[in-house]
Amino acid sequence: MSRPIQATINFSSLRKNLQLVRELTGKKVIGVIKADAYGHGAIPVARVLEEQKVDCLAVACIEEAINLREGGIQSPILLLEGFFSEEELPQIEQYQLSTVIRQTEQIDILSRWKGKPFDVWLKIDTGMHRIGFLPHEFSEAYRRLKECPSVRNVVLMTHFSSADEPEKPKTLQQINLFNSLTEGYAEETCMCNSAGIMQWPAAHGDWVRPGVMLYGSSPFIEPHPLDNRLEPVMELTSQIFSIHNLPAGAPIGYGETFITDRPMRIGVVATGYADGYPRHAPSGTPVLVNGQRTRLVGRISMDMLSIDLSHLPNAGIGDTVTLWGKGLPATEVAHHAGTISYELLCNLKRARIKYIDTAE
Repeated sequence: MSRPIQATINFSSLRKNLQLVRELTGKKVIGVIKADAYGHGAIPVARVLEEQKVDCLAVACIEEAINLREGGIQSPILLLEGFFSEEELPQIEQYQLSTVIRQTEQIDILSRWKGKPFDVWLKIDTGMHRIGFLPHEFSEAYRRLKECPSVRNVVLMTHFSSADEPEKPKTLQQINLFNSLTEGYAEETCMCNSAGIMQWPAAHGDWVRPGVMLYGSSPFIEPHPLDNRLEPVMELTSQIFSIHNLPAGAPIGYGETFITDRPMRIGVVATGYADGYPRHAPSGTPVLVNGQRTRLVGRISMDMLSIDLSHLPNAGIGDTVTLWGKGLPATEVAHHAGTISYELLCNLKRARIKYIDTAE
């Protein structure tokens, strides 16, 4: 048998999360599948979303889009970072892609394009201050795009910086600014990421673009009323392959960051930071052994981690350890590790991928 770390991807949960998006918004849906669908497999995920008649798919860059097209995906695809050079325009035409427009230089390039026109998504920077046109630049950018023969349709969009922190006033400020800038324009609009979908219904606009919530993980730092309606699509598991009974005062792992304060039963699991498990997850981070909760002890190694089996006398070698998934949200693990579930999911490596569909 090969090394036992496995990521099980459940398409039934993916469908249920998409249905929740549709229930909450009633709007057109852009399924965000950049970064290999957040570690879940871009082409398999895209096939399910396409079967569910998602309105559009979104990726970061043209390489990800070409991978989908060559994998047989026919749905509309949006390049969220837009194009980086004039050389990409023939590929955008060939693969029938749409592109975000985020800066004046892109409009200059489009004005020289002699091929077929594209659909474009005009990005307005309402306060994220990452990419997009500042408010005073918006009207001129819009005018130029509408006059450009290379542009077919325009959608107006922005991105929230703090939608996952509802107590902050920033999101409402961004919504109000976007609405004031786009008032009177006939174009469709798109504001909401996952946190916007779940928390800010007034901002749903014409399009929504769920990312992490599609994969059943909450975008929020604190618990949210809708968290329990999300179903984790990925369950990451491995197995115990070694057990030791240690006396009090025994250090565990690199750096001796954990020392037993009593006799303890310690299991070693075939998972480490080279698999994408966060190295900085501290002692006390939860895992499940045969569905029962226990904790990490000691520092994460490249290929292994140690867990406390002292209160689980029946746990043995070969038993299943759930690192995140049903009963243990990736968000909870990420919180212990001082990061976010997005990073855990995207960083997955070396695990065998198994696709299942419990609806079948």
